[in-house]
Amino acid sequence: MSNVRFDFSGQRLLVTGASSGIGWEVVQQLLAGGAEVYGMGRDPAALQKLEGQGCRVLRVDMADEAQLSASLDDLPTMHGLVNCAGISILEAATEVSALAFDQVMAVNVRASALVAAQVAKAMIRDGVKGSIVNVSSQASLVALDDHLSYCASKGAMDAMTRVQCGEWGRYGIRVNSVNPTVTLTPMAQMAWSEPSKRDPALAAIPLGRFAETAEVAAPILFLLSEAASMISGVTLPIDGGYTSR
Repeated sequence: MSNVRFDFSGQRLLVTGASSGIGWEVVQQLLAGGAEVYGMGRDPAALQKLEGQGCRVLRVDMADEAQLSASLDDLPTMHGLVNCAGISILEAATEVSALAFDQVMAVNVRASALVAAQVAKAMIRDGVKGSIVNVSSQASLVALDDHLSYCASKGAMDAMTRVQCGEWGRYGIRVNSVNPTVTLTPMAQMAWSEPSKRDPALAAIPLGRFAETAEVAAPILFLLSEAASMISGVTLPIDGGYTSR
């Protein structure tokens, strides 16, 4: 897929989960669009590469509330945010554990809410209008076996998006979610390489394939841009038609 270009010159944006997958791709596209990008992640080697490309990096454990709060305190006011950090721990619904449930919620929901709150507070204070995109999942819209904690966390993220949209719209801050299907990050390629798992999943997607990271990044950039200036509060499936059935 050819990359879609948006002009983000003069804009400062924060991307969480920047050291891999969709977050990494979003950083690449934002840098290509002229943005000043702050990337938050855990992988020191990946963050070092991003820093070499001109991204300002923050190494943060998103589940550590104190560490997260401290990292946000020193940030300048942003024009936009992409909440992309997330984890998944697979357990059957009958085997769900408190530890795994809390770990998933801490990163996928709590950290996203805290980051967005801090970013929005500074934007409101300084009169900056902008856009926040929460990277949710098709897992918020359908039932997936062994994904109870993950599905619950992404459902919570979509609910969070609607509340943020309602509260912050008066300040010119738009908030939306994107809900991708399986996206072919290196980790996902390994996880979905087994035909017995992969083939039924592909059969359920009308387009017959999983998403590439660039195909998820492009709608995120659209929602960050002025091209989406009247779009707020949506949950946008990027799933090749999976959730239409």
